[in-house]
Order: sequence, then C-alpha cells, then structure tokens
Amino acid sequence: MKYISTRGQTDRKSFSEILLMGLAPDGGLMLPEAYPAVSETMLDQWRGLSYRELAFEIIRLFATDIPEADLRRIIDRTYTEEAFGSADITPVRTLKDGIKIQALSNGPTLAFKDMAMQFLGNAFEYVLNKENKQLNILGATSGDTGSAAEYALRGKKGVNVFMLSPEGKMSAFQRAQMFSLQDENIVNIAVKGMFDDCQDIVKSVQNDHAFKEKYHIGTVNSINWGRIVAQVAYYFAGYFRATDNNRQEVSFCVPSGNFGNVCAGHIAKQMGLPIRRLIVATNENDVLDQFFKTGEYRPRTTEQTYVTSSPSMDISKASNFERFVFDLMARDSDEINALWAEVGAGKGFSLAHKLPEIREKYGFVSGRSLHQDRLATIRQVYETDGELIDPHTADGVKVAREVREDGEIIVCLETALAAKFDATIREAVGDVAIPRPAKLNGLEDLPQRVQVVPNNADIVKSIIREKLD
Repeated sequence: MKYISTRGQTDRKSFSEILLMGLAPDGGLMLPEAYPAVSETMLDQWRGLSYRELAFEIIRLFATDIPEADLRRIIDRTYTEEAFGSADITPVRTLKDGIKIQALSNGPTLAFKDMAMQFLGNAFEYVLNKENKQLNILGATSGDTGSAAEYALRGKKGVNVFMLSPEGKMSAFQRAQMFSLQDENIVNIAVKGMFDDCQDIVKSVQNDHAFKEKYHIGTVNSINWGRIVAQVAYYFAGYFRATDNNRQEVSFCVPSGNFGNVCAGHIAKQMGLPIRRLIVATNENDVLDQFFKTGEYRPRTTEQTYVTSSPSMDISKASNFERFVFDLMARDSDEINALWAEVGAGKGFSLAHKLPEIREKYGFVSGRSLHQDRLATIRQVYETDGELIDPHTADGVKVAREVREDGEIIVCLETALAAKFDATIREAVGDVAIPRPAKLNGLEDLPQRVQVVPNNADIVKSIIREKLD
C-alpha cells in the first residue's frame, strides 16, 4: 500500500516513511491511495478475535511494508492487559437507556489517546531502530494527546518529545500528568494562547522544511497517519461487541474537536464496516457542528474560541477535517488546495451543495453540548447507572440521546476517565469519591517541569535547537 497527500504534490510513500513524517512536504495530510475493502467473509472471521488479533488484521492492511511477524510483535507488546486493565482492552457497556459506551480510557493516562499512542510509540521505536534514525517529536495538545504521547515515548531510544499546550487551559490532573515527568527526552512547553495557537506553531515548524530536515521533526498529533490507523481498529472492536451478527448496523457518537477520532470512523465505514451514522458531538466550539448542519466550514480565531469544561475539544480548526473533505471532493487535490487557501485567508468555505452526500453516503450528523448539558448528563448517568463519566463523554451521550432514532444502536466513544476532571464532576454530582488508579494518587503534588513561552514559533524553534545542538 502506498500513501499520497491531500495536496497532491508529494511522491507516493510507504507506511514506515509517513509514520515518521507528520505533515506532508506540500502542507497536506497523508492517506492511502485507496482504502482496503473488508468483505463479509472477513467480518465473519474477525468477529471472535481478541483485540490484539483484530488490531493485527486491520493494521496489516495498511502497514504492508512491515513484515507481519514484526508487526505482530509490535501489536502484542502494545495491547496488553497490564497496560489497559482488562484482556478485552475496549469493553462495551450499556446504560439503562440503551446507549452504549465503549471504554477506551483504561490505558496509562486514562484517555482514549492511549489506544493509538501506545502503538505509535512501539512502531516509532521499531522503525527508528531498523533505519538507525533519530526522531524529534513536536506536538500540540489540548489536554490528552500530550500525556498519552509522553507516556508512550518516555525513555524510548532515538526519540525526543517537545509538547506544546495552552497555558492554564487544561485540568490540574492533565497538567500534572505531563509536567511531572522528569525523563530527559520529554520537554513540556506551555504557550500563552489557545490550543489552535499551539497547533499553528506545529504546522509552522513542519512547513519550515530546512529546519524540519535538520532536526528530524515528526509529529504525534492526529495528523500522523499511524495514530489514525490504530484508531480504526477499535471501531471494528466496538461494532463486534455491540452486535450479535454482521447484518446489524451500528452508529458511533464521537466527541470531536480535531476530527481525528471520527476520521478513523469514516475510514472504517469506507472499508465496509456496517456503520449507519457517524455522529459528531461538539462543545461550545461548534465549528464542526455548524459544518455538518449547514455545509459552512468557518474556523475561528483564538479570541473566538471558548474555554470550556470539556477542554480537549476547545478547538476551532479541525486539522484532520482535510482528510474527509479530500474524500468528499472525489480526491481532487486542486479543490483541496483552493479550499484550504480560503481557510488560510481566514474565510473558510461552503460545501452546502454536498450536504445530501455528506449525510446519505458518508452518514455524518452532528450535535452540540454546553456546560449545563454536560453537568446534567453526568448527573443523570450517575443517578441512573451509578457511574461517573467525564465531561467529553457526557457531550457524546447528550448528543447521542438527542439524535437517536427508533431501534438505532449507538455506541458512544469514551474520551477519558472522570478522575481527570474532578472539578467538573463535583460541580455536577457534589462531593463524591471519584475513583482513580492507586498509582496516580498524589499526582498533582509531584514537582513539575515546564517552560512558559509567548505564542511564537521562533521561540519554540530556539528551544528545540538548544536541546539538540
């Protein structure tokens, strides 16, 4: 399998090549020339597999340049009961009202990002070791990507991590998870601004080709294809656990800011997984909800982006959205270049004429959840089911309940565990005991290591130079 860029000006690449690449040299995102097709026979064969076996079957369709024995070892080392708390890895449970939740947050950092990042860490180490290369990761996080990346890559041979986060915008738990790490290969940088500013700095550095080449800059943001492909696997797992047979359809409700998680669902659907609808749940930063309702994509500035109680979704430029629009526009790179020139000029674009296709062919619908909705949903689920869900998952459950049709099986993708957002949980349900793994007790009291900088790509480059020269 070979990979191409959405912007059409990058040579075809192998999986291993794009794994280390991040943003394509032409500024686009890499994705397969064609998605592999999954037959009914394959679905029948996969239904009874363990998570590790299933992940291997799916990822090997995309990572065709890695010998299967090596790929199996990478996956076996990644999806362990020790790392994810159960042999099932992503169990599905059902709330009293019939909405299902797929548990994706039992990894080391209690967030769904671990599902892909643990794979990426092991895949990076494998490829770097094989090619005798160094890789310096520059990433941006709105809350969970950063800690998941750092825990996956801490102490890894040949890798340094420079992680940008918006100063003061994450929960105390999220900050402590990242900033308490003392590993030499981990560098935390808090930017005075919003997540979109951090993301813009990453793209700016990625687009400085001389700097990127000299310092071997890669990324672990969801623009990295290795993350997307690892996420595709849990849609298949969720489908099998939510159904009795492969003639049933399932809809997935996905809390979304950067469009990476739901992009993996789009790919699973294009491969042939019987997905009825992909339900995009946003918070107050509802650029994606506006698009799926009106066809208008209007990214907002930092000043127009709200700080909310579901902070990992406080994003107004969905960097992965380009992959979906590429498919929607029949993979016409000229169209993508024109549309994203409008985005770059601060205008955005309208694809209102494509709304019937977006809904009927691709199955996308959306909804929006506000702070009071989150609190009400957390409270309702606690009262009826006796469990605590985090604010982002609450956004998903709220929207799923709102758009559910008669007889529709909806699986909400869990974003994180409630322990990461104790202030919001207590606001919703009062002073209750919020469970967290014993190894994370006292996390917020550990010494923290972070550099606070202005919103400036050149300052970030100077930090990278100082570390690596």
